[in-house]
Amino acid sequence: MVNIALIAHQPEWMELLSDAVTPEVLASWFKGWTEGPFEVFEVPGIGAINCLVHNVLQGGGAVSKRLDSQGKALGQIVLDAEVEIDSKKAAKLGFHL
Repeated sequence: MVNIALIAHQPEWMELLSDAVTPEVLASWFKGWTEGPFEVFEVPGIGAINCLVHNVLQGGGAVSKRLDSQGKALGQIVLDAEVEIDSKKAAKLGFHL
């Protein structure tokens, strides 16, 4: 399993992050890498979420056949991803598109 943390740039934007990154969205980002399951947990107090991607490392460490057997590069998939956000909610929270 791989754990990827995402932190909102502003605490008030946490709502946008939570709305945008769901297990279903993770499944679309990692299609072809794993069938999951996928979990998303809010981290109270710091404006972050933890994304858990299961069954992606093929055993991990020394037994994985993946080039990145520790999953360090998987966070880059998330950084390159685009998400849809509610523009009205974003404007209300001070996020300008």
